[in-house]
Amino acid sequence: MKFPFLTKFSMAAAFAVMLAPSLASAGLFDDDEARRAILDMRTKVDAVSSKLDARLDDKADKSSALELFNQNEQLRTEIAKLRGQVEVLANDLSNAQRRQQDFYVDLDNRLRKIEPRRMTVDGKEATVEVNEQRAYDAALALFKAAEYKSAIAAFSTFNVNYPQSAYAGSAQYWLGNSYYAQRDCKNTISSLQLLVKNNPEHPKTPDAMLNIAACHLELKEKSASKKMLESVIAQYPDTEAAQAARNRLATGK
Repeated sequence: MKFPFLTKFSMAAAFAVMLAPSLASAGLFDDDEARRAILDMRTKVDAVSSKLDARLDDKADKSSALELFNQNEQLRTEIAKLRGQVEVLANDLSNAQRRQQDFYVDLDNRLRKIEPRRMTVDGKEATVEVNEQRAYDAALALFKAAEYKSAIAAFSTFNVNYPQSAYAGSAQYWLGNSYYAQRDCKNTISSLQLLVKNNPEHPKTPDAMLNIAACHLELKEKSASKKMLESVIAQYPDTEAAQAARNRLATGK
């Protein structure tokens, strides 16, 4: 006995089976389209399965029912394969989304590394370029490593390349201290005087003035040294530098 409806269902299932690989190979289409395709495929599969179950229950003839049962089992196998392909497609879509997300996270991280950053420098908000930050850090690392001659060159270059930098005051301070570490008092004084003149509100300015006073004393310029210490006390009375200046005036050192 022939069952016309089986031909339709078989064709539907076969169509779905052929459709699945094409969907799987189209792994780059739009996420929403992929989700709709998966849902539509699952709906069609479930509909075919439900119709076959209903037809099987309605058949009274046992031999026909057995034949229908065998055909139904064959179709169920095909449906199971189809569902497996649907799951593969869904998994591929999920992996593609994850890779895309990882790509954008990596891209964002790379951009952040080259973009200027807003940060607090010496108590003030400022925008600092990546190369600017690297140049300053490299110069300061040379000073900390006691490579004072190289530090002088690095800080001098920094001040030429980034005259408006938020680090300009600190770079000038460490430039003066690099000279001071080499007992070059004349260059120490000239360098630190630029900081005192151009950045009187810089947190390092009181300390710079102490070093200027020390250099004047070392150069036997006691009057200039005393004047500088008095200026520290007058301009920055509540700082540690002012207290140090008072102590030096009291001891004459």
